[in-house]
Amino acid sequence: MKKPFLFILFILLQLAIFAQYLHPADKNILNEKEDTLKMCANTIILGNDAISRFKADSLFTKYFVRALKIPYSFHFRFDSLKTISKLYPPDSSFRIFTWQMVVNENLTRQHGAIQMKTADGSLKLFPLIDKSDVIINLADTIGNNKGWIGAVYYRLIQTRSSNQNYYTLLGYDENNIRSNRKIIEVLSFSNEEPMFGGRYFSYEEDSIKKPSQSRYVMEYKKTAGARLTYDEDMKMIIAEHLESETGEPKKKWTFIPDGDYEGFVWKNGKWIHVEKVFNQVTAEGKEPVPSPIKDAEGNTNEDKLKDNFSGEMPVVEEEKKLPPKKIKPIIKNPKQKKSDN
Repeated sequence: MKKPFLFILFILLQLAIFAQYLHPADKNILNEKEDTLKMCANTIILGNDAISRFKADSLFTKYFVRALKIPYSFHFRFDSLKTISKLYPPDSSFRIFTWQMVVNENLTRQHGAIQMKTADGSLKLFPLIDKSDVIINLADTIGNNKGWIGAVYYRLIQTRSSNQNYYTLLGYDENNIRSNRKIIEVLSFSNEEPMFGGRYFSYEEDSIKKPSQSRYVMEYKKTAGARLTYDEDMKMIIAEHLESETGEPKKKWTFIPDGDYEGFVWKNGKWIHVEKVFNQVTAEGKEPVPSPIKDAEGNTNEDKLKDNFSGEMPVVEEEKKLPPKKIKPIIKNPKQKKSDN
């Protein structure tokens, strides 16, 4: 009796696994829809005027939702949508789409959606509504998908604490005519609903302590490239430190990188701030010194010459020897000079 039961169980498991993937006919439909979506997505970015960009964004959203309603669309990657950011966490429990639309030179809006992975292939979608233009304090706001701080995400870091997963997102916001923003955002799920923000950014180990924040926001001068990335080896988020080039810290559009780097490391369910990431100091007397090819007398050190050249040594003609220069003797005693003459 055990063998038939095990065989039936095996068949059921195989059917369950097979059912979690796209049917070939549905995949063909999605390929066709992707072509239309690609045209709309490109116009959102490259449209010549705001009206065409608005229209393309509206059509893209409508067609995109229709495509996602196809069973098991979660397994279709939409790889040809190059202007749409698509990020998956390591646990593949969801994916997040984000994109931007330039309204005018002083206003950029971000749009997006979170698609959850479901066992039966049905669509579970959370639209992301950008409310950053009406939120006063971006660093201290906690909200759901309808109160989202808009950004186009380019990196996702999964962490865990107290049996809960946290998904940290690094994002970019082409803010306005004077400044750009980069944002570190923590996404979590409460009662299967997305939640953005929380007291996850701590400055408790800083020399001068300050209150924890719900997210980290870098705003800087439009023409200044400020780096924000995650280092896999160091397990650290690294950000360029910013300073006002005019000495006006309240004017974020004057901020530029100053050459230093700060960071955040994940400890006990929080991102702990690191004031200075690279703080190596050269010991006194150990400063790097040049290694000249010629010595003080002008003689060439062949070994060093070989070390500084890759490949075969070139053939060099022998230098012509010049006759030694006549050097007039230096007479230190003027009285002796007179007697010699």
